[in-house]
Amino acid sequence: MATDNPAALEALMTPDDLTAAQADAARWRYGFFVVLTGIIVILVAFGAAVFATKEFATMFAGVCGVIGTIIGAYFGIQAGQSGKARVEMELHRAHELAVRLAAYVGTEHAPKVIDDVLGSRRRSASRP
Repeated sequence: MATDNPAALEALMTPDDLTAAQADAARWRYGFFVVLTGIIVILVAFGAAVFATKEFATMFAGVCGVIGTIIGAYFGIQAGQSGKARVEMELHRAHELAVRLAAYVGTEHAPKVIDDVLGSRRRSASRP
């Protein structure tokens, strides 16, 4: 099994985390402004409705529910998208590494490498 990596392979394996971090930061920033704008609009409408009807308690309960839902959805979506993006990036890196290493190993050494890497898993999976 080959243990030394050529310099070209090392250079290709370097991840581009800066672009992913910038995209993630932009998504959080713009999402925050959208949510903040929505909350401000809801509070203005709440103020106008309370001024017109003088029913503070009833309307306050509704406003709290709406604002809580918006904030919960914002953080839930952001966390889900962030996790999904990280997983997709790691999957892409792993796939790229596997393809590059397979090309580097070559066909004559592939069976030995596969047996070295997956041998213990194959043996344990075949046992009842």
